[in-house]
Amino acid sequence: MTKQSQHMLSGYKVLDFTQYVAGPTVTKLMAEMGAEIIKVELAPKGDLCRNFPYIKDNRSAYFVQQNRGKLSLCLDIKHPSGNAIVRDLIPLVDVIVQNYAPGVMARMGFDYESVRALNPRVIMCSVSTFGQQGPLAHQPGYDFIGQAYAGVTSLSGEEGGDYYPPILAIGDVSTGVHAYAAVATALLHRERTGQGQHLDLSLLDSYFHYHDGAVELISASHGEFKVRRTGNHVGILSPAGIYRTKTGGLWILAFQDNHWANLCRLMNRPELISDPRCVDNAARVTNRAVVNEAINGWLSTLSGTEEAVAKLQEMHIPHAPVLTVEQAMAHPHLRQRRTVRTVHDRIIGDFQVPGFPLRFSEFPEELELEAPLLGEHNRRILHDYLHYSDDQIERLEREGVLHSAPY
Repeated sequence: MTKQSQHMLSGYKVLDFTQYVAGPTVTKLMAEMGAEIIKVELAPKGDLCRNFPYIKDNRSAYFVQQNRGKLSLCLDIKHPSGNAIVRDLIPLVDVIVQNYAPGVMARMGFDYESVRALNPRVIMCSVSTFGQQGPLAHQPGYDFIGQAYAGVTSLSGEEGGDYYPPILAIGDVSTGVHAYAAVATALLHRERTGQGQHLDLSLLDSYFHYHDGAVELISASHGEFKVRRTGNHVGILSPAGIYRTKTGGLWILAFQDNHWANLCRLMNRPELISDPRCVDNAARVTNRAVVNEAINGWLSTLSGTEEAVAKLQEMHIPHAPVLTVEQAMAHPHLRQRRTVRTVHDRIIGDFQVPGFPLRFSEFPEELELEAPLLGEHNRRILHDYLHYSDDQIERLEREGVLHSAPY
């Protein structure tokens, strides 16, 4: 195997019982780093996000994005022969990742105690909305449900108005990244000790982990400090928010005193540097209306976002234009770093997806990966891993234990 076909995790084998986004993110990252992922899909439909748009010829671009580089084994796990296949694969893998609701894997016969008996070195990673234990553990959930319970949704929108949570899979993806960090660390621990373990990752825990100031402010002040929604502005910083230009939206974060001073000079308002209402961040938070009035007045004199960006860049003031997804996809910085990446699918053709976000100096090249058709690798997995004969595989196909479809 050449270095170009290897990567950080080449040689590691993963049994993947995941669907949708959070769980598949864990194994997607591992596939990008060369691990061999056996995606176990439950017959007859497999991963339910195979039905998510955009769809062409029954092929989901959503599924492709989440599952490139994985092998698909689609079987009836309730059938004794299907269950036996999974049971025989467990001793051969390093990691098991699953994001079914708590209790589902146990009903299949594959809770941690059962898989540890089959493979004491295995790392089992369970991803769920609320975790494997706790009063909410057995409640159904998705990304936005974890977000709401974490107190994150409550901070979105204008005070007294509607909530406006970001329509992104922030909780799902970040939980997947947290889970991958746990898997990698557990593998490192296993290399030193030989011991496997069970990892319990939840969306709620991951979302709550994002609170950088709110929790400590409330707790350390014994409730004196109240965290409120502040719309397009960061509550504890000023200036730090989205401002309107004649052509769009613009983030300006000049809450550091040196940045504020540069902004005052840029706006031709140097007197605000020493104004008691604006002399430091605390004063500017208290007198946010004064700060915002000055910034809005300056922006009204400019032609639009492009001119404002150019001037802010010259003064090294942190800022960003509010780009649409299409504008972000076309931005030269994102394209040069392959943050947005073009991939090829045998059915859909070429299309763009978010690129691999980790960078390794020893492995600068991306692996060429392909998302599987449903049950595409049934024969390969049973041949190569379990040494089933063609006759055995054909019998399992006739009995409906194995399933496949051309999408």
